[in-house]
Amino acid sequence: MNMKKISDYTEKEFLDFVIGIYADTYSTEKEHMAAVMEFERLSEHPIGSDLLYYPEYGKSGPSAIVHEIKEWRAKNGKPGFKE
Repeated sequence: MNMKKISDYTEKEFLDFVIGIYADTYSTEKEHMAAVMEFERLSEHPIGSDLLYYPEYGKSGPSAIVHEIKEWRAKNGKPGFKE
């Protein structure tokens, strides 16, 4: 994985990335885990991959995860997605 920042992604591109993790589109467990680690690094969200595996009630699924990250980043003064 390269060292992109979340601001290098459009919201749609990041959603596609999350969908790939959610649907486990990776050919090996190692690739899947690398994508999860990249998700944690990019999102910087305090609960990390728990957003994927242990979401709050009513906040599951790729779109809800991306929305949560977008809101959290805005509330914490972090850069958002590329326009």
